[in-house]
Amino acid sequence: MYMYPLLIVIAASSYGVVSTIIKLAMRSSFSVSEAVTSQFFIGFCIALCIYLFTNRSKISFKGIEILIFAGILTGLTNILYGRSLNFLPASLAVVLLFQFTWIGMLISCITRRRFPNRIELISLIILVAGTIPAAGLIDVDISQIPIKGWIWGLAAALCYSFFLFVNGKATAGLTTSCRLVLVSFFAFLMSTVFQSPEIIWNGTLFHEGLWIYGLALGLFGMIIPVLLFTIAVPKVGMGMSSILSAIELPIAVMVSVILLSERVTTLQIVGIVTIILGMSLPTLLDRKKVIKNKPTKQFAQNQANMFGKLKKHS
Repeated sequence: MYMYPLLIVIAASSYGVVSTIIKLAMRSSFSVSEAVTSQFFIGFCIALCIYLFTNRSKISFKGIEILIFAGILTGLTNILYGRSLNFLPASLAVVLLFQFTWIGMLISCITRRRFPNRIELISLIILVAGTIPAAGLIDVDISQIPIKGWIWGLAAALCYSFFLFVNGKATAGLTTSCRLVLVSFFAFLMSTVFQSPEIIWNGTLFHEGLWIYGLALGLFGMIIPVLLFTIAVPKVGMGMSSILSAIELPIAVMVSVILLSERVTTLQIVGIVTIILGMSLPTLLDRKKVIKNKPTKQFAQNQANMFGKLKKHS
């Protein structure tokens, strides 16, 4: 019952590490564009190795249109998020990306032609309430931030929401590793068009040490999330996946404190706890409902069995 939601949480947590790794790469004099390109190139190489070691059949292109969209959206999410980091503080960039929670819920409701239920609405309200204090934006002056930063950040959130939606579409006949290698390939193609493909042959990637950051970005920003989302989103659903993915913001804050030595305030801790409560609420209430209904179901089953025996004897 909890395995697939847990995979969503792990996948989203790995995305939370990305912003800090990009900031570390920038401290080492690499640009955001170079860091993102290294992420997709090394991510594709890892995905290809996984496929070659786990499959003996040829790559299947069945349902490839879904994988093309998934790869494009994966690439665009990271590219736009990287662009936003050029104009925004890391905390605000994470908050804008965090808007995928309600955007994803909106997409889910539109495609399924339904309104969000009461539990989902309460959970989203709690998540949004915890966002601002968790990111440490209470006393931050945002009046001087360029409009470009806001646009890039919200565009990244929109792409991430659609990425979760597309990942929820099952592609029959494709192994997970086959899907991973195709998604990573199309994401890499996006980086060659809009980023810095020259790092692959001009020595920046391997001779100047960018590969270290590329390896970390490839694992946490490509392999782990795409692999786990591919497995879990079709099982969990788009709406619940968006809520569970809210763990990304607390992880981003905690990792930045550990690796970037950023200061965390009591207010941020309160915000993080609020977000964790909001994302846990639907699962806890569902569990409570199951436990509450279990005796009733058991009683009904016993009654049916007794009725069957009486009928047989008569």
